[in-house]
Amino acid sequence: MTTSYTSGWTPPPWEPPVAGTETEHLLGAITRMRATFRWKTGHLDAAGLSATLGPSTLTLGGLLLHLAMVEDYMFTTKLRGEELVEPWRSLGHDGTDEWEFTSAAGFAPEELYRLYDEAIERADIRIADALDEGGLDFVCHVDDGNGNHASLRRLLFDHLEEYGRHTGHADLLRESVDGVTGEDPPDDWTR
Repeated sequence: MTTSYTSGWTPPPWEPPVAGTETEHLLGAITRMRATFRWKTGHLDAAGLSATLGPSTLTLGGLLLHLAMVEDYMFTTKLRGEELVEPWRSLGHDGTDEWEFTSAAGFAPEELYRLYDEAIERADIRIADALDEGGLDFVCHVDDGNGNHASLRRLLFDHLEEYGRHTGHADLLRESVDGVTGEDPPDDWTR
């Protein structure tokens, strides 16, 4: 984690604000988690993206495809109640919870990276639209089964939790592939 807020330091684009609004801090935390996750999965070939650790079948490629789908599902279906259609239908999504983990090996690394990056672009637009409509209190489609609908705030916190869990997985998998360790991307990192 970057801890130096000294004079002249220019924070990288994924660094959350030091002092900002609730929305800025929450979106900043998500941006940093996305950047860290993308760094941990980045610049690998098919073998690196398919490597497993111990008895687990989890791979960095599976995590990339899973989080791409989570981005779309969270901010399409849960946010607005819209069906998750493309690009997932064309890619062969079979509706199971494990599809993205088991099918990732069938995608070229460039396609996995593209799917992930494009899903984030779509999600950011949908988040911005919901914020414009109602701020963090925007009432989402998803409910608890009793008619109590989640706020956008809740969806964003759930999203941050999802990234926390899977970035931890990516930490271990990436270290096992080529020894890369660290909490945040280097300040000069780019996709």
